[in-house]
Amino acid sequence: MERRGYLYKGAALESGYTLIVGPENSELRLLEFGRLILSEKGDEFFEETGDREAVLTIFKGLCSIEVESQTSEEATFTKIGGRTDVFSGKPVMLYLPSEVSYRVVAESPDLDIGISTAPSDAKWPPVLVRPEDVEERTVGAWNWRRTVYLSVGENVEAERLIVGETINPPGNWSSSPPHKHDTMSESEAPYEEIYFFKVKPSQGFGIQRIYTVPEDPNPIDEVYVVEDDDTVVIPRGYHPVVAAPGYQLYYLWILAGEERRYGAWSDDPKHKWLRDCEAIIHDILS
Repeated sequence: MERRGYLYKGAALESGYTLIVGPENSELRLLEFGRLILSEKGDEFFEETGDREAVLTIFKGLCSIEVESQTSEEATFTKIGGRTDVFSGKPVMLYLPSEVSYRVVAESPDLDIGISTAPSDAKWPPVLVRPEDVEERTVGAWNWRRTVYLSVGENVEAERLIVGETINPPGNWSSSPPHKHDTMSESEAPYEEIYFFKVKPSQGFGIQRIYTVPEDPNPIDEVYVVEDDDTVVIPRGYHPVVAAPGYQLYYLWILAGEERRYGAWSDDPKHKWLRDCEAIIHDILS
């Protein structure tokens, strides 16, 4: 996997599991992300969560998953998924606790699953989050309006992972006003984050910026062109994203920290006025 700072470039993947990013090849302490490709119907994949919890996000295709455990609930989930791509509706995600083994069987060709993990000793039962269970939000206003799917949040008992998806219309921004979650305060908690990108049409691109507060002793100010299948690590700092004109931009976002509180972030004070504009627009429209 080619690395350019916090950007990990997408590449053609062979059938099986490929680690994209984790503590061994990044600044991350907690999060790990990889992709599972099963090319043919009937192909299988076996894995154990060990001392980590996991969320499986079905990007494309249909599968069945069997979960076995000595310490928590066992379960079988038959023919789940079904999206033709990530732009074709809400996701199906499966939360798995630590110390379970699982088997994925492809029920369609070209199965594509994202696997996100973080340290955990929790023994909660597996939870299947179907599209009807996903919280859909329209966030922002004007050209920073986007759709957010919160899949694994307070609806799922987990120790660290919070997982969802965002879709930017062509030319629109997200994570705007720019926000960060790298310090502890009443409104903010420190989280690592990973973004995994898809673009439609696939030859398109977006732009990701990561920057820290001016007084940061180890400042970051990076800008990356993100393309289909690229992954970006966000260890800290503000991190706005924009889609190129004519192209929808999708990203899976994965959060993990020492506490688990969705929405524990703070806006860049220089750009917080955008939030005030949103409130005014919503009042007018209502």
